[in-house]
Amino acid sequence: MIYPWQTDDWDRLQQLRPHWPHALLLHGQAGIGKLRFAQHLAQGLLCESPKANGEPCGSCIACHWLTQGNHPDYRIVLPEALAAEAGFAAPAGGDDKAEKADKADKASADEAKKPRAPSREIKIEQVRALLEFCSVGSHRGGARVIVLYPAEALNVAAANALLKTLEEPSDGIVFLLVSARLDRLLPTVISRCRQWPMTVPTAAIAQSWLSAQGISDAAALLAEAGGAPLSALALAGDEHRSLRDWTLKQLAAGPACDAFACAEALQKLPVPVVLGWLQRWLYDLLAQRMAGTPRYFPDASAALARCAAQADTHAFARFMKTVTQQRAIENHPLNARLVFEALFFDYRSVFA
Repeated sequence: MIYPWQTDDWDRLQQLRPHWPHALLLHGQAGIGKLRFAQHLAQGLLCESPKANGEPCGSCIACHWLTQGNHPDYRIVLPEALAAEAGFAAPAGGDDKAEKADKADKASADEAKKPRAPSREIKIEQVRALLEFCSVGSHRGGARVIVLYPAEALNVAAANALLKTLEEPSDGIVFLLVSARLDRLLPTVISRCRQWPMTVPTAAIAQSWLSAQGISDAAALLAEAGGAPLSALALAGDEHRSLRDWTLKQLAAGPACDAFACAEALQKLPVPVVLGWLQRWLYDLLAQRMAGTPRYFPDASAALARCAAQADTHAFARFMKTVTQQRAIENHPLNARLVFEALFFDYRSVFA
């Protein structure tokens, strides 16, 4: 099923049915349910007895196959790390024979024993496997559907390998690309797709849905999540929430922020998580100073006002640039503790 706030998007998309695009790029804010929407859309395209509004019947053999994850005309491609976290089967693709042989020749016995971290990119091997899938006819005589999530995870080689297929797809192939970061997608990929911006739910709808999930402080969580209900739901069960609260107190201290303590306490956390906290706090500092209304942490408005009054404008702009640059390499830090130490020292310098 799709989420309540996605009904309008679904109904408007059905107008494309007579001339369905070969590649649809669903994009929008993270945490609003774009992947579930794409999966539901894929099921609707493959369903053999769809409802009048295009939704899948849920009872035909195609729907059963897709629910079980073994429909022969469906592929979902995502990075290994996301596949493991979300409980999906191993992502489509893999090392071809030549590459396996080459790796076997180069790898030593010791290296073979070392565990390999799951990739956070969609690799060229996965795209090559898709090209093989595209060259085979449909098993059920209908469409063949491919979901790529997130599309911005395509590395350069994988994106370039996909271009020709996006431009000249085989008959019956439908690509559903899902992205929260269009700025990280190659323009050549974007230009070959029909773009579809996904609707962000209103605060009332999002809070109502969160309350139905048993979340009591829905308004505060929704504010911190930037209005994205799925992100708010994840925040409610975040195991790092106590550390997040402690970090916000350190940031609220402004020039008295203890950079060494922050680095020590946060060093085992994923760098993107901490950078997210820091970036939202900086956004609220700017919002507090310019408009007097923070977006992500309205409960901390007093501390934000105090810090905003103490901050040096030029130093703040330089630090914002530093955090943005760190975001670009957030999945490849040399040493998380050193990264955090440097960042929090730079944060203190904003108030020097």
